[in-house]
Amino acid sequence: MPKKTRVKKDARQESLAAELSSLIPQLDTEGLAFLVEQARVHVYNMQVDDLNKAAVAEENASRAALAKAAGVTGRGQKVSKSPEGQFRMSGTESGSSYYLHYRNNEIMFSRNEMIRLVKIVKGEGTDLEIRERLYNWFDRERRDAFAVIPMADKFDNHLKALAAFLKKNLNVHG
Repeated sequence: MPKKTRVKKDARQESLAAELSSLIPQLDTEGLAFLVEQARVHVYNMQVDDLNKAAVAEENASRAALAKAAGVTGRGQKVSKSPEGQFRMSGTESGSSYYLHYRNNEIMFSRNEMIRLVKIVKGEGTDLEIRERLYNWFDRERRDAFAVIPMADKFDNHLKALAAFLKKNLNVHG
């Protein structure tokens, strides 16, 4: 069936090209210049449309990959929870934001922040070194998280549970 559609499109294109060719002798220079300019604008717009479609497809693939890496379902709900049941993750449908839920509270993170958090918890070092980097990141970048998840320092059990949850349930590929 696609071949038939393509044949029809080619036949229509040929018909229109023949009609345009037959009209050219009747046009003056100004009319030809106008048609050439319109054709150039149309070709440019088609190229822009193709680039925009490719960019949207790439962005959607990126969002889908991040959502899959984060373990977020299509409806935005995280499938697994931490062993203590204190943490869960949900994401927006667009994949641009993620919500970390702790008990009855939540805090929103951007996609880039989530990537950074995952890289910290999946990084080299002992559990204590990882927790220290994670705590320092929150202290430097997102102090508002301390109001949602009480974390006193790198030894805090809440931070330990959060690091374990992130490490177990989230991945970043690439």
